[in-house]
Amino acid sequence: MAKMKLRVLILDDETDFADELKEFLVLRDFEVYTANTPGEGFESLRRRPYDLMILDIRLPGMSGLDILIQVRKLYPSMEVIIISGHGDMDTVIQAMRDGAIDYLRKPFRHIDIQLAIERTEKYLKLYRQFREIQDQHSLISSELERMIDRNFIGESRPIRQVLELASTAAKYPNTNVLITGESGTGKEIIARIIHYASEQRNHTFCAVNSSAVSDSLLESEFFGHVKGSFTGAINDKKGYFEVANGGTLFLDEIADMPFALQAKLLRAIEEKKIKKVGGNEEIQVEFRIIAATNHNVENLIESRQFRLDLFHRLNTLTINIPPLRERPEDIEPLLRYFVNFFAGKLNKAIPKISSQLTETIKEYDFPGNVRELRNMVERAMIFCNTQTLSPIDFQFSDKKGGKSTKAIVLNLEEQEQNMILAALNECGYNQVMAAKMLGISRDSLIRRMKKFNIKIMKE
Repeated sequence: MAKMKLRVLILDDETDFADELKEFLVLRDFEVYTANTPGEGFESLRRRPYDLMILDIRLPGMSGLDILIQVRKLYPSMEVIIISGHGDMDTVIQAMRDGAIDYLRKPFRHIDIQLAIERTEKYLKLYRQFREIQDQHSLISSELERMIDRNFIGESRPIRQVLELASTAAKYPNTNVLITGESGTGKEIIARIIHYASEQRNHTFCAVNSSAVSDSLLESEFFGHVKGSFTGAINDKKGYFEVANGGTLFLDEIADMPFALQAKLLRAIEEKKIKKVGGNEEIQVEFRIIAATNHNVENLIESRQFRLDLFHRLNTLTINIPPLRERPEDIEPLLRYFVNFFAGKLNKAIPKISSQLTETIKEYDFPGNVRELRNMVERAMIFCNTQTLSPIDFQFSDKKGGKSTKAIVLNLEEQEQNMILAALNECGYNQVMAAKMLGISRDSLIRRMKKFNIKIMKE
């Protein structure tokens, strides 16, 4: 879907000023043309339609006020913003009487002209039209995007199929869902889409990292406890099951859940009743379970690390999110989204994306998937001091920045071990930073380091 752009003509005899203003507006996704004399301006107006003219009040050979009167007669649907370094109040009043929509005195900040444009009726009309078209064609509605506070970007057929399955799951609030996919593919986002698109949207979405709960607090965290039931229980506490009552309990990394807790989880799902630690009262609960894993659960069942009966309870509907390397057509939309997102977050101008970067990044394997791309863009936006992003602003796992010449490793455990080693190396073996980079808790990282016999390096 091509975005509707506001077409702007800048008529100003100061060439450097006009070019600088054009560059600023182009970066904000306006279609911009410049003219430096009245003749050039009228010739440009004859060639193409414009939505807005930014007009200097003093021009060689003709007054800006006279131009304003003519263009308002010839092009009544075009709006005009007057700018000048020499204007007085009488000039401002006359310009507004002659049909100017706004007036800015030089020198002004670029943000001032942007705000002036955004106040125009033409801008507001086009923006409303764009939002209506966007809602009709977007993968998920704008309202839903606001609820989940993040976008799920993609144009590929596999991602559309994922969202179709999520939409189906949302219609059946009692159906448990298992979401599979490599780390960083967006499993929690899909879980939130299911929840907020369902009739449970007004109830709690309770997200739990199954591997991050310490063994000593497992029962208390999931079932809650009553005051005095153990040392440190100074108040009654609701567990995850009770917190999620009426809503959704999202269990991330379900395959890492301790085996002892799996039986109790199964019982809670089947009976929809729980007892707090130290309590006798049965509490009725009703919730949907959405579980996620980056492991092959069938292999864990064979090695008796995961219960078969719990697996059957969880995977009534299974949604698999393919890795980013298998849907390269989604890379460029994601890249542009994250550049725009971090430009706003870091209060920076939106840079251009060089064609070399687009080509290079499409050739990269992205072992960390969408999360890795997001982190790469964030780092690039923090350190970039130019108006264009290029491959030199990005760090890739191999020196060429493209696909590795080695065969793709499809073993999940080997991929996981390599990612942990890469994160630790990147952070100088700072476990807190490495865990944050991987999107897991420090306790979970330590358990995985033990699993793969990764030694902690000390100076």
